[in-house]
Amino acid sequence: MNIGTIIPRHARFRPNHLAVVFEEHRLTYREFNVRVNKLANALLGLGVKKGDKIATLLPNCLELLDIYWAAAVTGMVVVPLNPLLRGSGLQSLLNDSDAVVVFTNKRMTEHLKSVRGSLTAIPPDNFVLVDSADTDGYIGYSILVNNALDSAPPYVENKDDDLYNIIYSSGTTGAPKGIMLTHYIRANYATTFAATCRIAPESIILHTGSLVFNGAFITLMPAFLQGATYILHPSFDVERMMQTVAHEKVTHIMMVPSQIVAMLNSPNFDPSKMQSIEMILTVGAPLHLAHKEELNRQLPGVFHELYGLTEGFCTVLDKTMYEAKPGSVGVPPPLYEMRIVDDNGQELPPNEVGEIVGRGPVTMPGYYKRPELTAEALQEGWLFTGDLGYVDEDGFLYLVDRKKDMIISGGVNIYPRDIEEVITRHPNVIECAVFGIPDERWGETPTAAVILDEMQAVNADILRDWINKRVEARYQKVNNVIIMEDFPRSVSGKTLKRVLRDEFWKGRETRI
Repeated sequence: MNIGTIIPRHARFRPNHLAVVFEEHRLTYREFNVRVNKLANALLGLGVKKGDKIATLLPNCLELLDIYWAAAVTGMVVVPLNPLLRGSGLQSLLNDSDAVVVFTNKRMTEHLKSVRGSLTAIPPDNFVLVDSADTDGYIGYSILVNNALDSAPPYVENKDDDLYNIIYSSGTTGAPKGIMLTHYIRANYATTFAATCRIAPESIILHTGSLVFNGAFITLMPAFLQGATYILHPSFDVERMMQTVAHEKVTHIMMVPSQIVAMLNSPNFDPSKMQSIEMILTVGAPLHLAHKEELNRQLPGVFHELYGLTEGFCTVLDKTMYEAKPGSVGVPPPLYEMRIVDDNGQELPPNEVGEIVGRGPVTMPGYYKRPELTAEALQEGWLFTGDLGYVDEDGFLYLVDRKKDMIISGGVNIYPRDIEEVITRHPNVIECAVFGIPDERWGETPTAAVILDEMQAVNADILRDWINKRVEARYQKVNNVIIMEDFPRSVSGKTLKRVLRDEFWKGRETRI
């Protein structure tokens, strides 16, 4: 399970197949392998060795792909950090990861400047700028690799348990934790999702979201395993995404729900120009049923949904399952197992809500340097997800909500997603997020934040009344509706409900 053998293999056996497209670059596997070799040799020249941690503080760029695969070849460990990190948060993760080299760009140097003196493991000469020559204490990436050999670096025996990644959690429910992912785990990403997503050597994969988001590996690993073509955009742009699908005849694309919503609401969305698509996979957060239905009306037979955690469990709603189980998030892939348990860890029967617990070949060995948190999350090999759901009589999983998002009002459990499914049925609502705010009488009460197709399309009070007439129970009625231009989001595009809740409670939101 040495994923470092993948790129050299394709460079030898399908050297002229188009491997990577980024901006003006169109690289064959032979050409991409040369880039990977040069960087691998350059890193070895800096004294970086197998097991050492390489941090990146970068947006999507070609160099980030070079780093991912050079690390795989040399046995180094990639730590892709959110490029929005600042100050103490940036310092904390660089130190926690034990990184010995960091790759960044000119835009980030001002933020690194304030913390460089507090970074304990990175030598002064191991700061690399990908978009500049040597300057102000940084090594220029082009100079670094241009002086390196383009031949294969010395072979490294990467074993199943050798680390390949440390991925830090987004911190949406607490302080970020370093999730350890091995060569074995990433190899199983490649095989599991190549089969699940039906990615073949002839496939053309487009990735427009953040490459440092763990979900990116769901299509990245199988694309390169199969020797397919991988197209990377600098960032998500809905118009450019649709143009690329039409021009490049893209077959597979992974999107978070907010990106699917943006596509469906674009005035230029034309399904007839997207007929090459074989799969649209949604990940990162639940896609509300109204949006699923609209996507399947416009592009039938391509929708897949994946529920999963970076820590290592997933279920998939395959396109062949959608019509029978549209409200579910599918079933575990082969070799994965799932249970629904109560607060005592006892398995629950169908249709009873409990915590989702799972295991499989991508389950993490633990959190980096956090044995106490590892012991909480992993119990006898089972990953306790912190998510609530139930299975029907056929074993299909239905998400209810995160435990930490559940609202308790007057002693009653309220699941925000139930209310959100009602809100998204309103003709003017594009996106919504429901969260609880403190209430002296009830403990918590539901509040809804919404994004409308036009800012003045509907009054907040009128929308609140519309919602409250349609929810199933009196305790699901929302007390407030906030109309917003956009939501605070993580680098992957997830809505940060914790930030919404804090801003509303502190009175810092803008009411329209």
